[in-house]
Order: sequence, then structure tokens, then C-alpha cells
Amino acid sequence: MESKFLTYKQSLIHFTRLGTGTETLFAFHGYGESSASFNLLEDVIGTDFTIIAIDFPFHGKTEWKEGLLFSVHDLISIIQEINRQNTQPISLLGYSMGGRVSLQLLQTIPDSIKKLVLIAPDGLHNNFWHSFSTKTKAGNLSFAFVMKHPGFLFLLMKIAVKLNLFNKSIFNFVHYYLDEESSRLILYRRWTTMRKFNPNKALLKSIIAKKRISLKLLFGKFDKVIITKRGEQFKKGIEQFVEVKEIEAGHQLLREKYSTEIAALFQH
Repeated sequence: MESKFLTYKQSLIHFTRLGTGTETLFAFHGYGESSASFNLLEDVIGTDFTIIAIDFPFHGKTEWKEGLLFSVHDLISIIQEINRQNTQPISLLGYSMGGRVSLQLLQTIPDSIKKLVLIAPDGLHNNFWHSFSTKTKAGNLSFAFVMKHPGFLFLLMKIAVKLNLFNKSIFNFVHYYLDEESSRLILYRRWTTMRKFNPNKALLKSIIAKKRISLKLLFGKFDKVIITKRGEQFKKGIEQFVEVKEIEAGHQLLREKYSTEIAALFQH
């Protein structure tokens, strides 16, 4: 494994390079994780792929100095600089938030993408609260306020759980990330900075069918946050290009015990 930094504008972008394969695979991690999440794949697909995993802003070792905005064009420029000696189409691997990023890249540069493998991917359904809190001025101001004063939010969520209006697993998930003030601050920065990654499902389906791009989706049966149903719904109408697989697991699928199942998604 190689650990490297790329200077981009005023920032330092950290990425790792794994494997020695002739095909290039860019890997994008989930919220609160880093490029190190993909280290487990070197032994299982590293002979076929050279895996390049990038730390997003406010994640891992990346030092982001461009304010609270990271655009798809920023990411494309970074990918092109890292991969400047390779002119062949690349494959993408996205986990959770990284799935949304991968889908946005497919939408923006489809001719440069060979295939996608997405693991418990965000981006396959419209999340009203995420869009409202990151893409509107009123929503973002409200988001900032709640991150500083979360008590009222927790009370509402607790009431909603008791009334069966809110999934308890998601309630616990939110508590995990919002209990500490420092965690709330970094959540605000991360969500706001990544707000431009908002793929259009209808357009993506059209691109996949027209370009005949392979998309493989892996979900955990017990995942209450990102459910298999989202993949099955997205697959309708483009079944010949999309494969949906579910395994006995929760949301945390980037684990050594699941590496064989993940590697199988890359088999031609």
C-alpha cells in the first residue's frame, strides 16, 4: 500500500494506492471513514485492479482549505491528476456516502466509467431532510442551529419512535453521530461540503442503458439505514445491466469477513 498526497488548489488530498492490477478502480468511502476502509481488498482483488482510494474533505488525512464546498468537478480534476498517465475508462467502488459520489460521477462523466460496484449505497432515493438542510439557505441555517442546540431534535425523535413514526435503529444511528458537540460540528461541515453530489435517478438509468454500463449493488439484509428495496426499485427497467445482492449483514459491509462476497462482484 502506498500513502500519497496531491496538492489541489490550497488543499492537500490524501489517497492510497493498493494492488498492482492493470485495471484502475477508484474507491470512495462512507461517512466518517477514510481510504483505509478499502485496505482489506488488496489481497482479494489487488492482482486484477490498482485501487485508488481518496479521503474526502474533513475525512482521513485530507486537509481541505477550500471552504464548505467540494464539487463533482473538484473530484474529477483530482481523479484526472492522480490518473493522468492512464487513458482507459475506470471502474468505481462506492460504500454508503461513497455510493452517492460514484453515481454522481457516472452521471457527469459516463464515457470515462467502465463499471460500478456499490456497497450499501446512498444516492438511490431522495432524502428530503438531507436536501433541505444542505441545499437551501433556510435549511442550512436550521441545520447549523440544530447542530449547536440538538436537545429539541432528540426530543422530537424520541416522541416519534414511541409513536412508531421513526425507526429506532435510525434514532440510535443519529444519536451515535450527534451526542458529542465535536461530532455535530464535523457532521455539519461534511454534509454541507458534499452537498453538490445529488444524482438524478432517471438520468442515471438512461445512461446505464444507453452506455451498457454494469452496476452491481450489495446490501446487508439487516441494514435499517440503506435497505435492499432501494436497489430493487432502481433496477426496474434496466435489469440486464444491474445486479442486486443481499447478504446476512448490517450496514457495516467493509469488513474482512465479507471480503469474498465483495470480490465476487468484480468477476466478469
